Amino acid sequence: MAAGLASCAEPETAGVEGSPGDPLPGLTDSELQRFWAGHAEFNRAFSPEEGLGPLFNQTECSSCHDLPTSGGHGAEPVRKMSRYDEIDGCSLLPELGGDLLQSSLTPLARAAGLEPERFSAEANGLTELMAPALYGLGLVAAIPGEAIAARADPEDADGDGISGRIGVTEAGGLGRFGMKAVHGTLESFIEGATRGELGLTTPGLPDEERPAGQPLPPGADPSADPEVDEAFLEGLTDYVRFLAVPMPAIPESREDRASVARGLQLFDAVGCSWCHVPTWTTGDHASEALAHRRFRVYSDFLLHDMGPALGDICAPGSTPSEWRTAPLVGLSHRSVFLHDGRAQNLTAAIQFHGGEADGARERFLGLEESAKGDLLRFLESL
Repeated sequence: MAAGLASCAEPETAGVEGSPGDPLPGLTDSELQRFWAGHAEFNRAFSPEEGLGPLFNQTECSSCHDLPTSGGHGAEPVRKMSRYDEIDGCSLLPELGGDLLQSSLTPLARAAGLEPERFSAEANGLTELMAPALYGLGLVAAIPGEAIAARADPEDADGDGISGRIGVTEAGGLGRFGMKAVHGTLESFIEGATRGELGLTTPGLPDEERPAGQPLPPGADPSADPEVDEAFLEGLTDYVRFLAVPMPAIPESREDRASVARGLQLFDAVGCSWCHVPTWTTGDHASEALAHRRFRVYSDFLLHDMGPALGDICAPGSTPSEWRTAPLVGLSHRSVFLHDGRAQNLTAAIQFHGGEADGARERFLGLEESAKGDLLRFLESL
């Protein structure tokens, strides 16, 4: 996959990086005000009287995105289920209340007899997803869609064993957000999470979900719909849009810096960069801080078959074993890895890679121990 080969040089990404949770450098005063206003909304805990629930998972956005700062990854898993077969494809089980399970209830919901949602025997795909970090997503949103589409090779025309496919949104557009690449915009991604995780109805999603597919009992949710307005969603979007990319961790010793540099070379040599593309450049944007910026991310935003070991839930545009290439920027701040956190270290995460990643995994496992150490130190610096 010649188009997937990335430069071995250290990426030059000045002007978009900061400490985790920082706003992007170069924002205007007005953009900074919007960022901090959105930060307050992101960390705002909702009450049932404000529309929380009646079923929900968390009371505020930062409950799932708080490590190492607001906007980061989370330790609380999100439970999802689906049903898949080769003939009918993927079902998100709307008749059972949908693929996202909500485990908390408001007092009124409990009094009305509702119970937390549970995995169903009708589902053949079950998982507990670990919430990813949101750093740098405004830059991801600003990548021209045609640039992402140009990297797709669904029929593996070049015969390298890697056949990245474009994720498809509900409206049929190019998806780039979410582990199954089902959201095309930050707005859609954020509105879906607001609706699903907090149980807050929105202008675009104004109907309460049906718990386990059943109608809401009378009195379970007296709040008027929609429970949040466009201004609230715009504030959340501004906050996420203007989050900086975390700076890499630079080792203190010359020896460790040399090891990281060798690891960067090996990242290319074993084929990791064919899917984990180190850098992208944004296109035109109304914000100068987001326009024509090169930034580190280590993803191609395409769907890849990762083999049966990593297969669980499906999405309308993907099979159970297909996942969007996970961005690796900010990897140094994580303690567990892969979509469900099953890998306790980076070596285990690589060993779980299968399918289209078979070749890269085997090349990594075939390295001498010192070379493996170099590559792992590079990953730990991201």
